[in-house]
Amino acid sequence: MIKIKDVMNEEVIVMQDNEQVSHARNLMLKHGFSRVVVLDNQDIPVGMVTEKDLTRKMGGKSPAWRRRPIDKISIRRVMTSNPVTISPNKGIKDAVELMIKNNISSIPVVDEEGLAGIVTKTDIMKFYSEKLGGRWKVSDLMTSDVVTVSENHSIGHVINIMAEKFIGKVVVMRDSLPVGIITPANISFANVEDPETGVSVEKIYFLRKTEGMDKKNVREVSMLTASDIMSNHLVMIPHDEDASRAAEMMMENKISGLPVVDDEELVGIITKTDLIRGIQ
Repeated sequence: MIKIKDVMNEEVIVMQDNEQVSHARNLMLKHGFSRVVVLDNQDIPVGMVTEKDLTRKMGGKSPAWRRRPIDKISIRRVMTSNPVTISPNKGIKDAVELMIKNNISSIPVVDEEGLAGIVTKTDIMKFYSEKLGGRWKVSDLMTSDVVTVSENHSIGHVINIMAEKFIGKVVVMRDSLPVGIITPANISFANVEDPETGVSVEKIYFLRKTEGMDKKNVREVSMLTASDIMSNHLVMIPHDEDASRAAEMMMENKISGLPVVDDEELVGIITKTDLIRGIQ
């Protein structure tokens, strides 16, 4: 049996539960990670915050705390409390079952001494690509019902679609062709140009119009469309390709999903979740 300790990552980005949202965001940007484990004063995991949390939980119009600067908002308000954990001696299938059951993409690994590492879908994907080649085609595991938006849809529309459908990515279409993809990272850490200076300015699409807010900033954010923030280096995969190749491509490109095409027609999407289901 392949155990969690054989595939887990011992490098974990952590923060204390008395720190603010801005610190979590800065850690993600600095280290290139999409999640941070939150520890209490005894270094026990008490929460998890991801890019999805930043996009979803900071995006509402109320309550009032969401309109504060992110260096004033406690991470406790945004994190997922009491995270699911797993022992390093459990099997890899146990991690897959927990991820699917709880709709999560990573699990802190805890032994008798405390936090020992983290196991993510990416870690499991590496196992998948090395051990399970030839078992499935992409078409066997893909999701055929793809949620798409037009390149001219507003960012507000994109956020609403992702929230309504409980999804972490949407494919951006130009006419009938896929031209980009949007994930929580594109929204949370968007960069746009100041229309007056042409200088790239980092924007966070948490902004909501509130009393005293600079009207120029409101205008800049409200004018953003899907094409402004999408990842336009779109990596796609044929429907008849081996599913292990999809795992390899996701790891090579550091992405979590691939649009699936038959010739140039979009016929599905395959994600890390779709792939790890094949391990069950």
